[in-house]
Amino acid sequence: MRIGLLTEGGYPYATGESRLWCDRLVRGLAQHEYDIYALSRSAHQEAGGWIPLPPQVRRVRTAPLWAPQDNGSTYGRRERRRFAGHFSELAGAICAPDEEGAGERFAAGLYGLAELAGEHGGLHAALRSETAVRALEAACRAPGANRAVHAARVPDYLECVDLLERALRPLSLDWYDDESLGAVDLCHAASGGPAALPGLLGKRFFGVPLLVTEYGVQLRARYLAAGDTARSAPVRALLAAFHGRLAAEVYDRATLITPGNTHARRWQERCGADRAKLRTVYPGMEADRFAAVGEGDDGGDPRTLVWVGRVEPTKDLVSLLHAFAEVRKAQPQARLRLVHSRHGQGAEAAAYLAHCEALAAQLFPDEAADAHAVGDNPVSFEEIGGPEVPDLADAYAAGSVVVLSSVVEGFPVSLVEAMFCGRATVSTDVGAVVEVIGGTGLVVPPRNPRALADACVALLRDPERRERLGAAARARALELFTVEQNLTAFRGIYLELISHCPVRREAVGTDGEPLLFAHPAEAYVPVRWAGGGTSGGAGGGSGGGVGGGISTPSWAITADPPHRVSAGAGAGPGRPERRDA
Repeated sequence: MRIGLLTEGGYPYATGESRLWCDRLVRGLAQHEYDIYALSRSAHQEAGGWIPLPPQVRRVRTAPLWAPQDNGSTYGRRERRRFAGHFSELAGAICAPDEEGAGERFAAGLYGLAELAGEHGGLHAALRSETAVRALEAACRAPGANRAVHAARVPDYLECVDLLERALRPLSLDWYDDESLGAVDLCHAASGGPAALPGLLGKRFFGVPLLVTEYGVQLRARYLAAGDTARSAPVRALLAAFHGRLAAEVYDRATLITPGNTHARRWQERCGADRAKLRTVYPGMEADRFAAVGEGDDGGDPRTLVWVGRVEPTKDLVSLLHAFAEVRKAQPQARLRLVHSRHGQGAEAAAYLAHCEALAAQLFPDEAADAHAVGDNPVSFEEIGGPEVPDLADAYAAGSVVVLSSVVEGFPVSLVEAMFCGRATVSTDVGAVVEVIGGTGLVVPPRNPRALADACVALLRDPERRERLGAAARARALELFTVEQNLTAFRGIYLELISHCPVRREAVGTDGEPLLFAHPAEAYVPVRWAGGGTSGGAGGGSGGGVGGGISTPSWAITADPPHRVSAGAGAGPGRPERRDA
């Protein structure tokens, strides 16, 4: 099977989102061929290069979302009129997103722009033209438009059409022909949003089924990011409506959607995703990396709490430090180790780390003169890869209880790692935490230092309970969150989709004329015809056939994925077609 893997800001680049998951998927399903269609987010990401790719990756096509892609093409009068009509439909749908029929108007405008770009060149110049600005202004002032966009002014229109041009750049790419996305059997988008746009066009133009996987909800992330910008309220409202409509269109057109947890699934349902299309597939993580710790019997230092993750405000280390101050009152010998990585840390994260270090110094000054002194500060900030924590597994091995104090969390990777290590956990009730823990750890409300402290003290004082919870947590993680279970799920999904939704392509001969009987029925059976038997008919073999008189052919069915049967010279049921990239 030939898979078109669609990514944004990730694989195959060395930095970015979903990079490790995509690489494990491609390497783990080596029986399939992969064409990678990647959208990059920055020049820095492109400069970082790609990770090594396995041989089953037959082709990589990339395009930037951060740089203008003006090919110099301009539209004539007829094309400009056509563009104005399609863009007006799209603008009207995002200015009045809750109006009846807005979804149909958005889809009509989106696919109309895509067809225009495919026939007459890219949309770069048109989307930045006065025509686009006037169409957006008319939509903002039309009856029924969202109240928030009525206050938009010329600078807002200019900024919005610029941002829409960036978001719609995938429509202008040269990926939509019979040699590119038209040649794949399945489009697999590694996220929603712009990454899924090529998949929408592949399904519309070529009938290629679309699988959308979301381990973090792109729409939610964009909503949160919009609040941190200096954009005006009308621009934020227009962008939020655009991305909301795009998410709804992706969920509506997708053949199957695989959220990574129930938290993401609820977001998708609110955006209009059909429950019948949703199938939760947990992300796979490498359990072997933590086997030595998880299978050990020491349980870590019984006095030590461990926190592992990226240092950023959403992790709420301030509440954790205040909670630990209460823990110290009940357990004077307790220690807290905060293990983090500086890789990719920005200015905001560095400032927050400095703030937390200053708070720790204030809450826990030198205690050498105290009656319960431990000899040094009970709170330590340590980097992964340093002399004290050479490897991630060493961080979890250092303590007996792992703590998560976040106020915002998607899929809690650090909790799963702690579970692989057989550690008892204390977590805040955010994101998919309760779903992941499943009763094998303690969960408290976020931003509640007292509750967090009480839960930590309860586990520090009860070693038997810690051991019992840690063993249950490891068993749950090994059952649900390994790479193997993730690959097994997608192996079955791929075969299911290609068997239920095969791409029907017209076969033509060297003269360009259609070939009669080029696609026999067995070409669409979701199995591979293996072996090199020369007999092409049903009677080409002997013995044990079903129904007494029906013989089994020498080309036997195996459980591998299908290959289309070529109609060229010498091809037959026993000779699978070789398809090069």
